[in-house]
Amino acid sequence: MATTTRTTAKSAGKTARKATKKAGKSAAGKSATGTAGAKRTMALPSFADLGKLVGNFKLPGVDVKAIVESQRKDMEALAEANRQAYEGIKALAKRRNEILQEALSEWQAAMKDATGKDAISKNAERAKQGVKQAIDRFRELAEMESETRRKSWKVLQDRFQENLQNLQNVLKAK
Repeated sequence: MATTTRTTAKSAGKTARKATKKAGKSAAGKSATGTAGAKRTMALPSFADLGKLVGNFKLPGVDVKAIVESQRKDMEALAEANRQAYEGIKALAKRRNEILQEALSEWQAAMKDATGKDAISKNAERAKQGVKQAIDRFRELAEMESETRRKSWKVLQDRFQENLQNLQNVLKAK
């Protein structure tokens, strides 16, 4: 994300410089340069850039590398949780579509047999089976959703526990 923002800011800066050269010292050229400068300051630094920046301050008793590393791990945990949630939602949608296809196939087969002497008794039995099957499928989808949520949340909980442990270690050292 930061790379995209920086790239956008760079291309905006190049465009603004070109506009400034063409317009000379007109008011339009000045406002274009000012806008590009504002975009350039809004770009987010990477963790490495942030570590270098904070490291320049040489704060006593503060391990800047550890702070930057901790933040990097937090972002990785968040990205992993999002990845797992996405994969779970994708699997859930795929299974839901499979269930829909199965239901349509069954419905078409039922419509072919809808006529005849014992159609009413067959339809009643199909209706009972359909309700039971719908409940089972709903339960399956609910379990898939629950498992996805559990896995995603576990990643975040583990990282939170690790942060608490690191904080306890820092406080014990003092």
